[in-house]
Amino acid sequence: MKAFISIIKIRFNLLLQYRIAAVAGMTTQFFFGMIMVMVLYGFYSSSGGEMPINYKSAITYIWIGQAMLGMLPWNGDSEIQNLIRTGNITYELIRPMNLYNYWFARAFALRTAPTLLKSIPLFIIALLLPKDYRMELPPNTLAAIGWAVTTFGALMISCTITNIINMTTLYSLSGDGIQRLLATIVTICSGMIVPLPLFPDKFKQVLNYLPFGGLVDIPARFFTGEIPFSQLLGYFGFQCFWVFVLYVLGKWILNKKIKDLIVQGG
Repeated sequence: MKAFISIIKIRFNLLLQYRIAAVAGMTTQFFFGMIMVMVLYGFYSSSGGEMPINYKSAITYIWIGQAMLGMLPWNGDSEIQNLIRTGNITYELIRPMNLYNYWFARAFALRTAPTLLKSIPLFIIALLLPKDYRMELPPNTLAAIGWAVTTFGALMISCTITNIINMTTLYSLSGDGIQRLLATIVTICSGMIVPLPLFPDKFKQVLNYLPFGGLVDIPARFFTGEIPFSQLLGYFGFQCFWVFVLYVLGKWILNKKIKDLIVQGG
């Protein structure tokens, strides 16, 4: 365990050095966040029907999704994928530690360090915007606690999916196909583009059983108070269930492939 904690610390400190990239990413996320908020503003202003989520909660939901973009598993670990393409994956195989857990530790740092660099300033800016575009703070302390707990669950789901993306490179060498496909699925089905409460009822019934809602939708609705704190155990249990399923699936895929791995290059 100490070895994996050390890996997280080293990788985390390394990723914190990319401050210019974080500023560029935050600017891009703010730009797209404003576009989506303005679209919602027009949508809510022109609709006279009852909405499943109020306007203030909806735009707060959008800003949370943009701030947490770096935590979403829309790509793999580029260094691991490059090792696979060049054949240097052999060095990973001789490390005296569990390969899956080693990659998981790297994924943990990959999903936390850039997110912290971007999310904190983006949250501050979003809180200072004009009233119609401004995100709201949690309505109470319990809502903030629920958000923090489910955000950790979202991080764990993200790390397991990131590992699966890395493993697909073992099969295809490129890995671009599954990575681009997952990027689309994750951004749409997690609620990052459109809050899931605004989806058609039949579509929501399907999404409620998939792990992607645990990435953005569940933490965001706890943050806004749309989900009461009394339901935290059930929602966090749902996230833990998918973490376990994806963790076991990822280990099975990796162990199966390692047995007949053919190294290219070197």
